Amino acid sequence: MRRSLLGRLLAVSALVAACSVAATAWIAVQTTSGAIKQEQGQNLAADARIYDTLLDYAARNPTWDGVGATVRELARESGRRVALTTQGRQPLADSATAATAPALPPQASAVVDPLSVDTVLAARGTDGQGTAADRIDPRAVGPFRLSAADGKALRRTADDQVECLNRAGIASDVVVGASGRPRVQIVGNDPERALGTRCDLAALDEPTRSEQKALDALTELADACLKRQGREGVRLNSDLSWGDPSSSAVPGEAGPLVPRVPLPAPVPSDAPVEDATPSVVPPERTGENDRAIASCVSAARSEQLSSYVSSPALLFIGDEGGATLPGFDLSPANTARIAGAAALVLALTVGASVFAGARLVRPLHALTGAAQRMRDGERPESVPVSGDDEVGRLAAAFNDMSAHRARLEEQRKAMVSDVAHELRTPLSNIRGWLEAAQDGLADPDPAFVSSLLEEAVLLQHIIDDLQDLAAADAGVLRLHPGPVETRELLSQVAAAHQARAENAGVTLAVTATGPGPALRADPVRLRQAVGNLVSNAVRHTPEGGRVTLRAYASEEGDGAVLVEVADTGSGIPPEDLPHVFDRFWRAEKSRSRRTGGSGLGLAIVRKLVEAHGGTVDAASVEGEGSTFVLRLPGTTPPGP
Repeated sequence: MRRSLLGRLLAVSALVAACSVAATAWIAVQTTSGAIKQEQGQNLAADARIYDTLLDYAARNPTWDGVGATVRELARESGRRVALTTQGRQPLADSATAATAPALPPQASAVVDPLSVDTVLAARGTDGQGTAADRIDPRAVGPFRLSAADGKALRRTADDQVECLNRAGIASDVVVGASGRPRVQIVGNDPERALGTRCDLAALDEPTRSEQKALDALTELADACLKRQGREGVRLNSDLSWGDPSSSAVPGEAGPLVPRVPLPAPVPSDAPVEDATPSVVPPERTGENDRAIASCVSAARSEQLSSYVSSPALLFIGDEGGATLPGFDLSPANTARIAGAAALVLALTVGASVFAGARLVRPLHALTGAAQRMRDGERPESVPVSGDDEVGRLAAAFNDMSAHRARLEEQRKAMVSDVAHELRTPLSNIRGWLEAAQDGLADPDPAFVSSLLEEAVLLQHIIDDLQDLAAADAGVLRLHPGPVETRELLSQVAAAHQARAENAGVTLAVTATGPGPALRADPVRLRQAVGNLVSNAVRHTPEGGRVTLRAYASEEGDGAVLVEVADTGSGIPPEDLPHVFDRFWRAEKSRSRRTGGSGLGLAIVRKLVEAHGGTVDAASVEGEGSTFVLRLPGTTPPGP
């Protein structure tokens, strides 16, 4: 791949692309990072406030009816578009004032669900106070919300406790929770300081009738969940913990949902201060059973509160135009920076393209010039091969084509010369005999006429051979295939050449003992091909030799039929064997055309066999004889 033209082009493209991406990224970072950071900070704070406000609405209301006013007020304060839809994207409220509001984005900004709070947005919207461990909004109190009468009564009790603690020198204040239940908060968040006073701090721990009813219902739901798991029920405390209830708690307001750790018993008021601090704190129990209880309590709370809070809704926050981030104006410095980076990338692209294009075009120009010179008739020439890439392989292929064309041109010239020589000899003989007869030097007796007829027959034979070769080269050699029985065909060829073989003292025999394999071929053309082989074998076999014909099925299982012509003649030298099927080629250059043939017989054999879809091969041992084998497709399809 390293030496491949494609690989180099890919490398250049990757380099240009990398530079473009790097420049674009650098420009984007330099020109937009400040604006994006500022806008992100503002948007995140505004989004958190919007989310927290809508979460508070959902925790305090069982439906979203009437949320439109809150949504419009939030949009006015933040300057952004605020939209609420159901989880099926049915609109609930939208601050967009246009007649045709822009379509909402495919991804919601958040899901407003008081029973499954987004801890990140909730933490931002409540100044980092966070949410309960079970992700239920602490403002979702449901049936634990106190009535007005209960709230007033507990508030009076809480005010009395604060007054008592203040007299004891402990600063404290009353804090009202989401359910309306007040509690006393010690300044410094150190409740153990109040243990040594005579103030009745346990008066606020007793749940009201409505709170106890809600707590019992929650306990029943949690027990049902535990029983489905094969576990024992649990008794929930006022703060929804379980275990020893000996601690102050706000009924209905969930803590971390962990087992209660027993606190030490209160010490007498007259005891020393140092004795008010326990010396041993029992270890926290957080086993598998406690985790199962916490899970069931959380599921029970979600089930109990589901009818008191609004259903989950999709929150979409954007600008009035539908964009997610506002745009910004480019300063002159940023504009110049972008223009400079673009010019640098453009210059790099042009430079890399020119460099790669020059290396690519240079060898192509050489190839084009060589092809044009070849078209103009000049001698084909080679072009330099620059490497082992695609262009180099193209140049090597062009050089091979040029050399092959030169060889074909030489063969064409040699063939024209051979054809002229072949035709000149019989024509010269005929002309000589006719001129002698015209001058009265020869009598037109039967011998004279026979000599002219023999020369004319030789001339006609050469012309027929050339015509057959021309038709085969042009692909217009006509065949008339039909079923052929090979033994019968070989017998016909042997009978046709029997007289010539007897005159030469050569034994001509067919070795097949029964019907040979059948094939589908043109019987006339096939007899011509086999006859040329037999004629050539008889011509090159000395007196007393033998020429054998046989046909048999291929042993390779491909259904082919092999026709073999073997002789015991002089054989062919190894260096001449590759040329036996060339046109006008003769092993014995000293033989005349009258005795050695025209040199076209074996070339015609190859063309005729190839026209039948077969091949011809020759094997020879010098001094022992030669064997020619025709491989032809048979009528029986090859086995599986």
